Amino acid sequence: MNEWVDLHLHSNKSSDGDFSPFHLLNLAKEHGFRAISISDHDTVAAYPEALELSEERGVEVIPSIEITTLFDGREFHLLLPFLDWKKKIVRRILDRVAEARLKEAEERVEKLQEVGFDISWEEVLEKSRSAPPLGVTIAQILLDKASSDDHHRLKKYLEGPNRQFAPYLFYKDYFMEGKPAFVPKRNISLEEVLSLAPQTEGVSVLAHPGAYFEQATKQDLALLKEQGLVGLEVYTSYHTPEQERFYEEVARELDLVMTAGSDFHGRIKPYIHFGQVKNGKYEMVDDLRKRRR
Repeated sequence: MNEWVDLHLHSNKSSDGDFSPFHLLNLAKEHGFRAISISDHDTVAAYPEALELSEERGVEVIPSIEITTLFDGREFHLLLPFLDWKKKIVRRILDRVAEARLKEAEERVEKLQEVGFDISWEEVLEKSRSAPPLGVTIAQILLDKASSDDHHRLKKYLEGPNRQFAPYLFYKDYFMEGKPAFVPKRNISLEEVLSLAPQTEGVSVLAHPGAYFEQATKQDLALLKEQGLVGLEVYTSYHTPEQERFYEEVARELDLVMTAGSDFHGRIKPYIHFGQVKNGKYEMVDDLRKRRR
């Protein structure tokens, strides 16, 4: 058996994922993975279904989540592998996050309407599958609309090589600070989630620290380690080889468990293929398990 693991996958229970837990388990089986984590954005709706399918497909499923937080004015994403998804503390954290994220998303839609885009809050809610809609989800919904085909402001996203990156290009043009549909983030603080993480039984792992919106420094990570951070997603589709080497060095120096996750979503990230991150080894799972409080 291969010892490969991917600790950062998204299912269609997330607002921006395409594949059901059933299909993710099938893909994991086909690609020879020993274990995976479905780490949906701010929801644990993939469970218990994913766990029930785990034995059937012969692939271990480690319950997890990806929580959207704020730290030092930046958006940071925290993974919590091994969390007990049924605990009330998990529900309380997610209710806090959902309230902030829904308000943020609604204001984004209002601003898009103000600048002339044909999009409604009702359709965003309907197409987000009850999960808090991300900015890229809103962008994809707008780009998918038939009325968008002839919209002069959307043509550049729908043509040529831009198409596969369309939601992210739109996000940068409209949702970033200083852009027409920018809305200040109101997410729960990373420090607060780190303090609550032991109650969830999850192990705190910072996702894609080198992502353009995070850009975590060694100083950031040292401070977060003091506040309970246990692991660092060193191997990810977000990182260049140079970033991998940098975060490997930092993880060793700070004694953070190095993890691997592709951040596979499906259509919204077509350049990320299932199984493309092969650095994940089962020893990472063992190391995280040993660090559980």
